Amino acid sequence: MPTPPAPSSAPAISTPAPLPPQVPVRPRRWLGWVLALLLIAALGGGAYWLVQRSKQPAAGAAGAGARGPGGPGPGGPRGAGRGGPSVTVGSAVAQQGELPVLVEALGTVTPQATVALVPQVTGTLTDVLFTEGQNVTKGQLLARIDPRPYEQALAQAKATRARDEAQLAAAQVTLKRYQTLWQQDSIARQDVDTQAALVKQLGATVASDRASEQAAQLNLDHTRIVAPMAGRIGLRAVDPGNLVSSGGSTGIATIAQMDPITVSFAVPQERVPAVVDAQRAGPLTVTAMDRARSQQVGQGVFMTLDNAIDTSTGTVRAKARFANADGRLFPNQFVNVRLQLGNAAGVLVPVTAVRTGPQGDYAYVIDADGVAHTRAVKRGLATVDQTLITQGLQAGERVVTEGGDRVKDGARVQLQAPGAGGAAGAQRPQGRASGPWRRASGAAAAASMASAAGAGTSATNRAPAATGPAQSATENAAGGGIGAGAGTGPAGGAGAAPAAGSGTPAPGAGSQGDAGGNGGHGNGRAAWLNSLPPAERDKIMAMPPEERRAYVRQLREQRQGSGAAPAN
Repeated sequence: MPTPPAPSSAPAISTPAPLPPQVPVRPRRWLGWVLALLLIAALGGGAYWLVQRSKQPAAGAAGAGARGPGGPGPGGPRGAGRGGPSVTVGSAVAQQGELPVLVEALGTVTPQATVALVPQVTGTLTDVLFTEGQNVTKGQLLARIDPRPYEQALAQAKATRARDEAQLAAAQVTLKRYQTLWQQDSIARQDVDTQAALVKQLGATVASDRASEQAAQLNLDHTRIVAPMAGRIGLRAVDPGNLVSSGGSTGIATIAQMDPITVSFAVPQERVPAVVDAQRAGPLTVTAMDRARSQQVGQGVFMTLDNAIDTSTGTVRAKARFANADGRLFPNQFVNVRLQLGNAAGVLVPVTAVRTGPQGDYAYVIDADGVAHTRAVKRGLATVDQTLITQGLQAGERVVTEGGDRVKDGARVQLQAPGAGGAAGAQRPQGRASGPWRRASGAAAAASMASAAGAGTSATNRAPAATGPAQSATENAAGGGIGAGAGTGPAGGAGAAPAAGSGTPAPGAGSQGDAGGNGGHGNGRAAWLNSLPPAERDKIMAMPPEERRAYVRQLREQRQGSGAAPAN
């Protein structure tokens, strides 16, 4: 019997196959980069949206760029056009005219003649016969010096002359006698010649005595000090009783000729040919202004130029003569001289109409549709308030003179009311709108503030139309409020436009506008605005749209924190 095979002594053990080496799992870093980029993009988009939102006007006027089918009311102005609000600007019409060609310089008033009253003889000053600052005439007696010493000298000179004249007469008689005797051959010729020489000697002595007498008389005359010319006498330098000398450097007083009077000034060497040519054509007018250039103190005639150029300054001295009967020009006075060489013709505009940019001078020209266009211009002469345009403008064109920093090429502008740029405009800070802000009513301003304060509320919530003045201003703004560039004054039938944050035009509501995304609560906000002090209310009404929104938002937060929020 066959034996079965013996069972295996140990069970079979299966050996598992070796596992492949595990690859370490790397973290998905790209996902983090993607998230970071998305976050940066979101922040950038939000910042861009905030910047663009801050550049937009008040929410009530945001729809002024796209007009609804209702159209503007009969009393309101047109919208901004080109997707933005209009800007209120001051304007002026360019006019054909002339400006004077001037040479301006700083001049000094100089008298035509100045004389110091210096004594010509030595003696005691006994009398002063003038008043300081007095206008004197030529030959007028002004002072006296003690004449007694000079009277005695004159008397002595006269006595000496009389003695010598007597001796001369005796010598002449003797000479005649000698001549008769010589003819009779009674005396020698030498005696006659000697007597003739004595006569000549005594004649010379008498002539000398006469000269001495005249000198003594002249010294006596010099004791009377008279005015050598007409003019204005200055302050007295010597009082009576003092000893004055002919060799002294200090005079008794000074006389200056006041009428006519001259003005000396310097002409730049590059303007000398033009001055010479103009002088050949005829007399040139010279005007003297005060130091502030605000008042004319005299008008005269150009006299002449100097004969050489001052190499240290590059100028030529010039002189003009002025009539000065009223005495407004005073010696050594500094004046601003304007020498007129002629006139230049061209188009005249206010100096504020010309602006300077990277490409040169330009101006904003307003067309018939109220759109401002940039126009390159070339300026010529200019005065304090006017500029001569030699190229780029035509007479009759209207240019922007105020508010040009808020105007862009192709932007629609609203003309400022006549007279609005006066005292109120002078006190308005630069960059703020004028005209509509001051003319709008308090209720209309409240409607605009409603647009600014409710910017975060859904713009699809439409409120019933406001009534009264607030309704008129809201309809005129085509979307609620009195945003920048919106029309002012009553207006009816303004078509509704997209509200702030809406993006889609609202249906033409005829007389119903949007109060700016928060509902038309114009009456409540008008009452709240009218409850403010007048100064605070005027301050809010004068703010530009961006500043107004921020101010109202801040005021609203303060009132909500104190439990008394403005009426909504």
